[in-house]
Amino acid sequence: MQQNNYIYSFNYDDTERELCKLESRYIFNKEEKNKLLFSDIKAEPSSSAFIKKRLDIILFSEDYSTLINEIIKENICVEGFKVEYLVLDGDTIKYAERLDKLRGIGYAIEGNPEYHKPTITYALCYYEDIWYFGVLLKNNFTWHKHKQKPYSYSNSININIAKALVNIASKANKEKKLLDACCGVGTIMLEACFAGNNIEGCEINWKVCRQARENLSHFNYTTNVYRSDIKDISNRYDAAIIDLPYNLFSYADDDIIFHIIESTVEITDRLVIVSISDIENLISKAGLIISDYCSVSKKRNANFSRKIWVCEKKCAKQKSLQR
Repeated sequence: MQQNNYIYSFNYDDTERELCKLESRYIFNKEEKNKLLFSDIKAEPSSSAFIKKRLDIILFSEDYSTLINEIIKENICVEGFKVEYLVLDGDTIKYAERLDKLRGIGYAIEGNPEYHKPTITYALCYYEDIWYFGVLLKNNFTWHKHKQKPYSYSNSININIAKALVNIASKANKEKKLLDACCGVGTIMLEACFAGNNIEGCEINWKVCRQARENLSHFNYTTNVYRSDIKDISNRYDAAIIDLPYNLFSYADDDIIFHIIESTVEITDRLVIVSISDIENLISKAGLIISDYCSVSKKRNANFSRKIWVCEKKCAKQKSLQR
C-alpha cells in the first residue's frame, strides 16, 4: 500500500472552490478532494488561506490496537502534549468512541498532557479503513493582521485570493523571484512577504506606491516597490502576478491592459493574470498560452467575479514540451 507523509485538510466556501483547487494543483501537483489531500509535499498551512491543518504522519495501521502498540514502541516522552481527533471525509465513528480512542493514545505517550497551551499536538484520524497517528500543525491565521493595514481600497482583492496567487505564481517555491506588476497598496506583496517569498512590486501611481511601501513597513517587511511604469522595469523574474486595474482611479482600457501584459512578458516567461473581464484575446496577442484558469465570485455578489489565468510564453511552453 503506497503511503504519503502528510494529510492536509482544507476549508473554503463554494465561491472559492475553483481557486482552492487551482492553488492545490500548483502546491501539490494535484487537486484536493472533499477538502482532503494526501501528499509527500510539505507545505506550511499558514501560507494558504484554505489549508486548515496538516498531519505529519508518524504511524498508521489498519488495526487500532496494533497502532497503539506501535506508538508504545516509539517511546514518545514529552511534557505538555495534547491529542486531538481529526475528522476526515467519510469517518462515521461516533463521538464517544473517538474520545475512547484518544484516551488510548494519551496512555501510550509518556508525560503530562496540557490541553490549553500544549507544547505539541498529536492527532488521530481514520480514513478508508486506516488509522493514522502523527503531529498536527494548524493554520495560525496570524496573517489576518494584514486586514488592519494602514491603507486599503474597497476594490482590492481579498487576502484569500492574494495568498493563492502567490502560491500559484511561485508553485510554492520560496526561491522563485516574483513580481507584483500592478501592486496597488501591496495586498499581494504582504501575503508573499508573510510566507517568506521573494517578491518585488511595481506601481505607476506615486501616491499608491507610497502607501504600499508604508503598508509593508507597518508589518516590518522589507522589499522593493518600484514607482515605475512596468515597461521601465529591467529585472528578470521567475513569474509575475498582474492584478489588472479596473476602478475609476486606475482606469485601464484594452490598450493599457495590453501594454501592461506585453511589457511584463519582456521580463518573465510565466504570468498569473487577474481581470474582471474576458481578456483572452489580449493574452494571446501578447504571445502567451493559457495553461490553467479559474473564476472567483464575491460571496454576496455572484454577478461580480474575478478571472484568473495562468499563462506562459509560447516559446517557453514549447521548450518545456520538447524537454
